[in-house]
Amino acid sequence: MNPLPPPSSATSSSNSKAVIDSGERNWLDLPRDAILSIFRKLDTIDTLFRVHNVCKTWRKISEDPFLYRTIDMSNSCVPDYTLDLKTLCHRAIDYSCGHMIDINIESFGTDDLLHHVADSASHLRRLRLASCWGLSDEALCEVAEKFPHLEEIDITICNLSDRTLGAIGRCCPQLKTCKFNSEVYRLPHIESNDEAFAIAKTMPELRHLQLVGNKMTNDGLLAILDGCPLLESLDMRRCFNVNLVGSLGKRCQEQIKCLRLPCDATDDCPFETECDDGSGGEDYSDGILDIDMLSDDDYAVYPYGYDEFSDAEFSDDNPYDDF
Repeated sequence: MNPLPPPSSATSSSNSKAVIDSGERNWLDLPRDAILSIFRKLDTIDTLFRVHNVCKTWRKISEDPFLYRTIDMSNSCVPDYTLDLKTLCHRAIDYSCGHMIDINIESFGTDDLLHHVADSASHLRRLRLASCWGLSDEALCEVAEKFPHLEEIDITICNLSDRTLGAIGRCCPQLKTCKFNSEVYRLPHIESNDEAFAIAKTMPELRHLQLVGNKMTNDGLLAILDGCPLLESLDMRRCFNVNLVGSLGKRCQEQIKCLRLPCDATDDCPFETECDDGSGGEDYSDGILDIDMLSDDDYAVYPYGYDEFSDAEFSDDNPYDDF
C-alpha cells in the first residue's frame, strides 16, 4: 500500500505538527467556516479588540464582512474602558462592506458616526441609539432618507425630539417597531404630546411601540390609537400623564394585544427608569393610574430613559440573520 502523501496546507507547518504531537489541539487547523461561526458568537468589541490581535490568521478572518452584519457596540461588551469605541465602530462599519443590517450604539454616538452608518448601510433594518447625547435632530433628519428598509428604531435616553421621529416616520415606510424611551423624573411636572403626535402622523404601519417615561397625555395616546390602527404592542410604563379610567382605557384593552400600563413594574429594564429627586422614593400603586386622584406634587414627572418589552415581543436575538 502506497503511503499517504503529506498534507500540503499551510496549517501543517512544523509548529502545527509539534502541537499535534503533543496531543494539544491547534485552533488554526479548524476550517475557516468553523472559525467564522465561532467568531460570530462573540460581540463586536471582542472581535475587534481581542480576536483581531491574536495572530495574523485570526486577524484576517476577523475582518470578514460576515461578522459585521450585526454590530453591537453596547457598554456591557467593553473589556477595556480605555478603548476608543468610536474608532472601533468606524472600523466595524468599514469591514461590513455595506452588508450591515443591525447596529447598536451606546454612549459614544455622534453626528459624524451616524452619517458614516448611513453612507455604508443602505439595507439597514434595525438602528438602536442609547445614551448618545452627541447626536442631534439635524443629523437624524438628514440621514433618515438613507434608511428606506429600516424596520425598527430604538432611541433611548437621547436628547432627540419629535423632529427625529417625524423624519424617520416619513422616510422609513417599512418601520414596524418604534422605541422612544425616557428616564423619569418626578419633578417638575411637564406635559407634551409632540412625540405622540409625530408618531401618529407618520407611522401608520407601526406594530410595536414603546414610550416608557413619555410626557404624553390622553390626547397623545388617542392620536396614536387613531393614527396607528395596526398597533399590537404598546408599552406606556411610567407615562403618568395618561389617565386610563373610562372609555380610553377600555379602548386600549380592546385594540392593543400586549399592553403595558403606566404603573406596571419596570424591574426588567436594563436601564434606570426613575431617578431619585429627594421625594422619598415612594412607589406608585399597581394597576391603571387614576390621575384625577393624585396631586401633581406627588406624581409629577420629567422623562428621559429606557425599557424593554417582554421577551415574546422584543427578543435580543437578531431576527435578520438570514437576510
